[in-house]
Order: sequence, then structure tokens, then C-alpha cells
Amino acid sequence: MYRILLVDDEILVRDAIKENIDWKSLDCELVGDCENGKQASEFVKEHPVDIVLTDILMPYMDGMELSKFLHDNYPDVVIVIFSGFGEFEYAKKAIQYGVSEYLLKPVTAMELTGVINKMKEKVDQLRREKNKMNKLTENSEKYRKNAQVIRSKNMEALVNCTTDVSKSIQRLAEMGIDISAISYRVALFDIDLYSGMYELDTEKQQESALMAFVLYNISDEIVTREEAGFAYQEGNNRVGILFQEKWSRNFTEKTREICREIQEKTKEVMGFDVSMGIGKWVKKPEELIQSHNMAQDTLQYRYLLGGNLLIDMEEKHPVQEILIDEPLSVLKEALKTGQEDLVLQTLVSIEDLIRNALMQKSRACMYLQQVIRTMDNACEDVSADMDQIREGRDDLIREITDQKFFGEACEVVARHTRRVINILSEMNTSSSERQARLAIDYIQKNYMVPDLSLNSICSYLNISTSYFSTIFKEETGETFTEVLIRTRMEKAKELLENTTMKNYEIAEKVGFSDPHYFGISFKKMTGCTPTEYAREKRR
Repeated sequence: MYRILLVDDEILVRDAIKENIDWKSLDCELVGDCENGKQASEFVKEHPVDIVLTDILMPYMDGMELSKFLHDNYPDVVIVIFSGFGEFEYAKKAIQYGVSEYLLKPVTAMELTGVINKMKEKVDQLRREKNKMNKLTENSEKYRKNAQVIRSKNMEALVNCTTDVSKSIQRLAEMGIDISAISYRVALFDIDLYSGMYELDTEKQQESALMAFVLYNISDEIVTREEAGFAYQEGNNRVGILFQEKWSRNFTEKTREICREIQEKTKEVMGFDVSMGIGKWVKKPEELIQSHNMAQDTLQYRYLLGGNLLIDMEEKHPVQEILIDEPLSVLKEALKTGQEDLVLQTLVSIEDLIRNALMQKSRACMYLQQVIRTMDNACEDVSADMDQIREGRDDLIREITDQKFFGEACEVVARHTRRVINILSEMNTSSSERQARLAIDYIQKNYMVPDLSLNSICSYLNISTSYFSTIFKEETGETFTEVLIRTRMEKAKELLENTTMKNYEIAEKVGFSDPHYFGISFKKMTGCTPTEYAREKRR
């Protein structure tokens, strides 16, 4: 029997879900329903729960806060979020807190039943893994009691500041470990094969604990030999080093050399790759958590850069924002004009900008989603079938965020791009309507250029002037010159009505190099001079 908790501040939604799902046939029990995250968190403290179905926006404690609470305190609980808001900002937070599924309201009974069945499989997997890990823990209890483990636990408590720092230092001193130094920094080592980049079965999880112990022994041997600090184990899968600077020479480079040697020795002895992050230098033991967290953050860059990394945060710093407006503009125009090679080249340049910025996975995914939106905008400009373009959009976004590596996410985007190119190609081959729409769009964006001409727009569209003139007249009922003059006159009217600009200034703004000719053209189209028009409209 699987125990399910429902959380939503709308009673009608809760009632609908309770009544429309055949819980018994699913071998499930709806153990409770709560109207906000605060009630749900209190419920979970008192009752065992396997699966939580929760809305995002709720009073007192929302779905994100509830997800964080469950992630931190009840990691075995499987979380499913549903909401009427399809914003990626919510989805990226959900990823951070280990949410298993993200659904958009309204959710049908069939859809929710399918998700519950899927989540039941995950609960089963978690139960199996927990049972096997419990057995592994029992078998390794003797190992956990030895001096090395006790030292590691105290070192881990010190650098994470999970206990009083002075007490941690005292305990280590009783073990003969002197923590005093000029400055400190923390390095963290993670075995790529057993990291979060891959789905691990129970056998791999058990194996990872043994491999981490081997990595610890290699690290301890090298760090002790160099008298550079202390190695320790952090949890079952990660190894840390507390570097201590006790002399004035360039110890920063020495720490990097030590880390590289550990990396190479591990590869030589065990045949697996290790990624390493080195935090900044700090002056006091109380500040070690800053260096530790910085080292830990660097390990997430494996998503962007792949494994076998060695990143020193004294050298590299993540970029919070990158400017991709210009390449997005190029991408949009290339897509509209059917330049497939340029589209794919621009896509690669955007991917390189993201990769080199050393940003978090959630932010990188947001930039990729911006690329998707830009392609949508390009398709809308050429009157594409947007239902076909957006087909499977939720699955596309989910597939992008589910990838373990950035390169794989980029390939998902590239496949979507090629699909869009093919749709546009099939839909618009020899399409005079598409050419006419592109021409009007081009005029709207370039009417202020004095030498905008039939030749320049035909060069942009890569077609002959005679062919263009024919299809443009057929599709719009006007010639290129008539549309250009009309566009300029409409823009001139706006300026005459809403500004105090002089006639010659307005003429220049709308693409007329000769103010006199502007006046003649304006009167021909409107029946009055620019001055007369302004005097009447500005009243």
C-alpha cells in the first residue's frame, strides 16, 4: 500500500482529485489532504507518507517551501508538483529540491493516475535501495568505529560548521590534530562515475562507498607526505581536504599540484575519473564553511563541462549573466530566411557562451528556453502553424532539464531546431505569402534607412526583383514603393502628433534625405502639409 498526501489550497481541486481517482485499484491510500504546506509539513511529522501531490501557490507555506522541507528532512518522500502556472522559474526550483514530476493544471484523472503509477515505481526503488544500504551500513559498522572515521566525522563537522567550531577543534586536538594555521581552504573530490550525473543502481551505490575509501587513502597519503593539511571523508561518496597554509611561499599553486597528483594517482590505481573543486582561502576556522560551499558549488559545473574537472575558485569565477541578445537576433533572422547553416552555427555560439560562463544548471536551462522562445517568435513572424511548432512543448522543456549534461540538453534543442526548420521548409517552399510577410517585416524594421530600395530587400530575401515585384503585388495589393511610402508616412504622423520635432527632423527620422520631397509626399498622401497636420492633431 502506498500512502499519498494531497496538498492544495482549493477545496474543489482537492475534492475532485479525491473523488475521481480509484485509489484502491492503484493499491494506494489517500492518508490526508491539506490546504497549505504548513499543514502538510506538520502532517508528515506525525504520519508516514510515500508520495506528496502538491500545488505551488499556497498561503503560509507554498509548494516550493514544502518541497525544500521534504527534500531536507524526508528524502524518501516522492514529490509531484502541479500548478496552473507554467513558468520555468517554478520548474527550475522544483529540480533543485528533487521534485520527481511537474504537472500543469488542469490535471486529468487519467494523467494523474499515470503519474501515480510512475511514482509508485520510484517509491519501490527507494525502498529497495534503502533496505540494501541498511544492510551495507550494518556490515560496515565496525569500519565506522575506527579512528579514521572518527577523525573524518570531526573534520567534516568543522568545515561544515555543523557543531560548535571550538568544540570541533578541541576534539581534533585530543586526537593529535593541530588546526592552527595562517589561512585555510577546502578542496572536495567527487568520483564522476558515482556522482549525481548518473543514475546509480544499488550495486553501484554500495561500490561507490568502497571506491571513495580508496580515494580517501590516496588523498591522505599525498597530503600527509606534503604536510599540507588533512584529508577526510564527507559522507559515503566524497573526499575533502582541509589545506593549512603554514609558510609564506606560494602555497596556492602547491594546493593545485597536490590535487592534480591525487587526480592522476586515482586514475592510475583505480582507473576512474575524479572531479575536484577548490574553495577560496579564509583566515579563520569559523569561515571554513564559505570555502567548503564554494568548493562544493564548483562540482556542479560538470553539467556544463563534463567530468575530470579541476577548478580553483581563486582563479575562476562564475558569470551571473551573459549577453545573448545579438546572437538571438541573428538566430531569429536566419530562421525566418531559411539559412539553416547560419541557424545551427549561431546555436553553437550561444551554447559556447553559456558553457564558458560557469553557471548553474537551472540558469543554463533558462537560456536554452530563451532560445526556444526566440524560435517561436521567428515562426510567428512568418505566419507558421504555431500549433504544430509548439506540439509537445512541455515534454521538450522537461527533456531539456532532465539531461545530465549540458551537451545532451543542447542536442535536444538542436533536434527541435532542425524540426522547426523542416516544418518551415515544407510549409513555405515557394510560398509567396511568406516572402511578402518577410518583406513587410523588413520594411517595418528598416524604413528609416534613406537608401532602402527594392534591390536591398531582394538581396535580403535572395530572390530576383522581377519575381519579388510580382508576388508582392499579388499578396499585398500594393507595390514595394507604395508600402514603403505608406509606412514612412504612418511613422511621420506619429511623430507629428506626439512630438515637437521640426519637419526636417521628422523627414530624416522616417528615411527622407530631402525634406522638400517629404513635404510633397506627405501632402499627396494626406491632403495636407506636415505643418497643417501637426497644427490640427496637436490640439
